[in-house]
Amino acid sequence: MPMLIGTSGWQYRDWRGGLYPEGVPQRLWLEHYATHYLTVENNNSFYRLPSRETFAAWRERTPDDFVMAIKASRYLTHVRRLREPAEPVARLLGAAAGLGPKLGPVLLQLPPTLKADPDTLDACLKEFRRAAAALGQHGVRVAVEPRHETWWTDEIRQILVAHDATLCWADRRGRPITPLWRTATWVICGSMRARPSRGPATGRRR
Repeated sequence: MPMLIGTSGWQYRDWRGGLYPEGVPQRLWLEHYATHYLTVENNNSFYRLPSRETFAAWRERTPDDFVMAIKASRYLTHVRRLREPAEPVARLLGAAAGLGPKLGPVLLQLPPTLKADPDTLDACLKEFRRAAAALGQHGVRVAVEPRHETWWTDEIRQILVAHDATLCWADRRGRPITPLWRTATWVICGSMRARPSRGPATGRRR
């Protein structure tokens, strides 16, 4: 299985002088980043969804083989807590369609207080499939990152398998903090580290 390595986000001031040499203006950081990594997780979309035009501009600024994972809005994951997903999922995929073939996995990072809710998870994942089909998109991948221990059940695992949705494998200080379930034909991993090392998104380093 090909492996891609990238980071969560690309615009951090403390990376100036490190990843970004002095003299590289911030407006060109994405282009410079893409000379080192094939992928990035866009976590801006968690706080405020960029426009389709902004996603399209990122597509134009990156190489043909670049992949951008996107973090689903906190409105879906933290406010609605996956309930009534139709409108936020359609809005998210409609904007992210600007990435075209460079659209990578959509990450559903769940709040640590959210306990397992199999029916709601299943309905949300079905909505991603419906919304993608309505947009003529095929193969939209969803990664789920639960953070409450009640999610580690065989029922949850089977729901993920049924939707070809991957469980986000996470570690802290090199030790897994999630089960290492293989629930999909692809995998996404995340690492909890202090800056400036930022956890990896899916990716293979150039």
